Amino acid sequence: MMIDNLPYRQVGTDDLRAGGLLCVADHASNFVPEDIELGIDPALLDQHIAVDIGVEGIADRLARRHNIPAHIACVSRLVCDFHRTEDDPAVVPTESDGRLIAGNIGANIEARLERFHRPYHDALSKLISKVQPRMIVALHSFTPKMKTSDEDRPWEVSLLYNQDDRAARHAIRLFGEQGLTVGDNEPYSGKELNATMDRHAEAAGIPYCTVEIRQDQIANEAGQARWAVMLADVMGRVALEV
Repeated sequence: MMIDNLPYRQVGTDDLRAGGLLCVADHASNFVPEDIELGIDPALLDQHIAVDIGVEGIADRLARRHNIPAHIACVSRLVCDFHRTEDDPAVVPTESDGRLIAGNIGANIEARLERFHRPYHDALSKLISKVQPRMIVALHSFTPKMKTSDEDRPWEVSLLYNQDDRAARHAIRLFGEQGLTVGDNEPYSGKELNATMDRHAEAAGIPYCTVEIRQDQIANEAGQARWAVMLADVMGRVALEV
C-alpha cells in the first residue's frame, strides 16, 4: 500500500552513515490504487507479472537487521514500471508474459509518470545524495519459468549489468563459492534493461550489483531470511573490492 500517497517507502534511512550500501527494490509491491483499473484477474497480482515475489521481505530485512537502508516501491509494476525509462512503451505495460493488461490500453501515460515514476526516482536521487553509497544493490526476483516459454531457468541467482561490471564480477564469484548456480546477465541482459542503475549508478560512477533471485528460493519468510543474511555478507564483501 501507499503511505501518504507516495509510490515508495524508505526503511533504515534515519541516522545514516555515508559510504555504506544502499538497497533499491523497484518491483517490491503488487499494490494497485483504487482509482486504477487494470482489467485483469485479481489473482494475477500475486504472480510475477505484477510483483517481484519475495523482494519486499528481503529489502525490509536488509534495512532493519543488517543496516542496509532500502528504497522500496509501493506500487505494482503493472501500474507503472519504475525499472523502465519514461519513453519506454512498457513503462505502463499493456501486456506481460502473454497476459493482456486491458486497463492500461489508452491509459494516460503522462499522468502515471507524474504521479508515480517521477516521485519515485526523485526521492531515490535525493536518498543517494544523502547516503553517498559505496555501492548500490538493486534487488529483483525472477520466475522459474515464463508462461510464454518452455525453457526452465536454472540459475538460483543472477547478476545483471550494463557497462560497469566491476561489482558484478566479484558477486558472481562469491555466490558461486556458496555452491549456487549463478547467471551472468541472465535471464535477461542488463545491457538491454538496466534503467534504474543506468540512471542512478552508472551515470554517477557508483558501483552496483543488480541481483536477480529465482522466486522459488524466496517465496516464504525462511527463504527471505536466508537470502538476506547471504546478501548482506556477499554484498558487504563485494563493496570492499570495488
